[in-house]
Amino acid sequence: MKYVTESESNHHDLDKMTAEQILRGINEEDKTVPYAVEKAIPAMTEFVEKALPRMKDGGRLFYIGAGTSGRLGIVDASEIPPTYGMAPGVVVGIMAGGDYAIRNAVEGAEDDFDQSWEDLKAHNITPKDIVVGIAASGRTPYVIGGLRNARKFGCLTGSIACNPDSPIAQEAEVAMEAVVGPEFVTGSTRIKSCTAQKLMLNMISTSLMIQMGCVVGNRMVDMQLTNEKLVDRGTKMVLLGAPDLSYEEAQKLLLQEGSVRKAVAYYNKNIKK
Repeated sequence: MKYVTESESNHHDLDKMTAEQILRGINEEDKTVPYAVEKAIPAMTEFVEKALPRMKDGGRLFYIGAGTSGRLGIVDASEIPPTYGMAPGVVVGIMAGGDYAIRNAVEGAEDDFDQSWEDLKAHNITPKDIVVGIAASGRTPYVIGGLRNARKFGCLTGSIACNPDSPIAQEAEVAMEAVVGPEFVTGSTRIKSCTAQKLMLNMISTSLMIQMGCVVGNRMVDMQLTNEKLVDRGTKMVLLGAPDLSYEEAQKLLLQEGSVRKAVAYYNKNIKK
């Protein structure tokens, strides 16, 4: 197998570059990432279309990974409840080494083939659930083991990697690959590969949440009102559906009902003339 992520950088003598030269070099490489992700859209489409009916039937979406890849899964999962009002636990990020590994390197954690399945079982995984394995190299044992066991168990499985035809792709029902090419710093997948994985996770979860009904038009009508900025944004959304209310009335209704969706529904049922 050809490990593109570990191939020689297109840039040399980095240690002799100025700060601006380094930054421009990284930016030059980063510009190629969206084009690599674009090539993965057909596979991502297939995955979303297969995942959606499972989620509508109560299935959950699990991300498993190690190191940076694992952290990206946790970030994406943690953003779903406040952004779309989904209950915690509908989308779950799990990483090798557990929560401690979010901020600290855990030696050997990614090499444990069996631990990922134990971690998934701790969440009472069921055959209707979905498991996405994330690994820039595509060869992390923790991810391979989790995908193999999840697929055998009956879960829908997907993989996200930045090497073609990787080992995790062989274990997944749907393989999603963004081959971004050599990194600016040879082998440092926290740069382009990480960016590609983040883009793909954003695209997958956003597509699923929209199709789950969490967006009306182009607005997050179920977002959690966790700060003044979001209360203000929500109030302005309520005013779009209830234009005869004042800003203060719309905000009071929003806080009373707890979401834009519920506030507008209450307005239409009880206030609208």
